[in-house]
Amino acid sequence: MSQRFRKPAPEDQTVLDGLQVRLLEPHELKRCNQLLDQHHYLQSPKPVGERLYYVVTDSQGDWLGLLLFAAAAKHLKAREGWIGWTEAQREKRLSLVVNNSRFLLLPEKTFPNLGTRALRMVLKRLSVDWQARYGHPVVAVETFVDPEQFCGTVYTANGWQELGKTDGSGRHQRDYYVRHDQPKRLFVRELCRNARRSLQAEHLKPALAVVEAKTGPKSRHTVKEIRSMTERLKEVPDFRSRFECYPLWSLLAICLLAVLCGAPRGSKDLAKFARKLSQGQRRALGIRKRHGRYPAPSQPTFGVCSRRSAGAGWSKASGPFKSNCVAHLPQTS
Repeated sequence: MSQRFRKPAPEDQTVLDGLQVRLLEPHELKRCNQLLDQHHYLQSPKPVGERLYYVVTDSQGDWLGLLLFAAAAKHLKAREGWIGWTEAQREKRLSLVVNNSRFLLLPEKTFPNLGTRALRMVLKRLSVDWQARYGHPVVAVETFVDPEQFCGTVYTANGWQELGKTDGSGRHQRDYYVRHDQPKRLFVRELCRNARRSLQAEHLKPALAVVEAKTGPKSRHTVKEIRSMTERLKEVPDFRSRFECYPLWSLLAICLLAVLCGAPRGSKDLAKFARKLSQGQRRALGIRKRHGRYPAPSQPTFGVCSRRSAGAGWSKASGPFKSNCVAHLPQTS
């Protein structure tokens, strides 16, 4: 027990006194991934969305550790209860929370208090760095600890709160999760005073409100409502000889959902809107399954459809046709 909590040796204390943390340079990413593949049990990540990589060094610049922060998990029941926000608030404000996805201390260079000091130094600057890189701060952080490998002491020593265990699922792609049946311990921490109160407030503070503007509209139509819509759109003949995963009526239905949500309808905007549709919504839209999931149409798919539809004369009929579809669509709040 005494060895577990032993103090740093004098030479190690000297390193701690000169410890530095900085953002990883782009040309250093290869070395970072190599070290993670070699020493971290999860290896290097396939990051999704916003992310920051930090390197921990001594006063001479020698690498001692790595910390990676990326997009927060989309759904965590314990976290939602801890914050106290609504489902609609979570969808719009999730980017104000980030996940410490990797924490590696190089095995041959670690010593007592190194992890605790490094984590504290990174958390002190994390929100400012996020603001500089992505145009908005972050106010809370989460992480997962494998109970079979670690005890989480470095997090509890920095004031993190354990909320319990996850349900044993992990993100496989942007919006696709798979079960791994290896629940992790969930730790969370506020990065500023009253962070949770801010996240659950009716209106965000001006400094935080930018994230809601970036989120954009999202369809809340049910699977039943979408199927009702597509029954009308299936009457439209498909002018394409080949459509792979996306029948024309599926693409038209996505366009109509965007209209109903007040979303922009350029090809790039439609692709972004489609990525926010759930797997159930995509299935109801008639998107064909590929590799075990229902993929969202890309920007080129909408672009080609738009150009060919205009050439085929659908653009002139889109107004009355859209009105007819909307008239038969179940109304939602």
